[in-house]
Amino acid sequence: MGDIKAFLLPPVMEETKEAVITKRAKGPDGKPVPFVLRAIDQETNDRLIRRAQRTSKVNGQTVRELDTEKYGRLLISACVIEPNFKDAELCAYYKTVDPLDVPGKMLSSGEYAKLMQEINSLNGFEDIDGLEETAKN
Repeated sequence: MGDIKAFLLPPVMEETKEAVITKRAKGPDGKPVPFVLRAIDQETNDRLIRRAQRTSKVNGQTVRELDTEKYGRLLISACVIEPNFKDAELCAYYKTVDPLDVPGKMLSSGEYAKLMQEINSLNGFEDIDGLEETAKN
């Protein structure tokens, strides 16, 4: 029988990491300023998924679909601590009142993809295939 104390884990949402997403964001010293990202727990992820679902009627049945674009925007909002996309000055600069629009206006397509990759990595999604292989062996 294992030790239950091994499963008394620190809160997931306290896990953070810095990542340079764009070299265009520079500090006073001229060096790139990293984004600060945090992991989210599955409970938070479930809330994001519910917010990103849309319902429609198909043959009289209510069908729920995940709006993946909206989910991605919500995920970025939940995981990015700095910069604060809700900051009024940032929203005004990018001419939007919706903080979810800021990353899409701020970043190039490649930078946006890099941000998503860093968020997925921090949340352990890159390890899924490796964990499955370990479990099989």
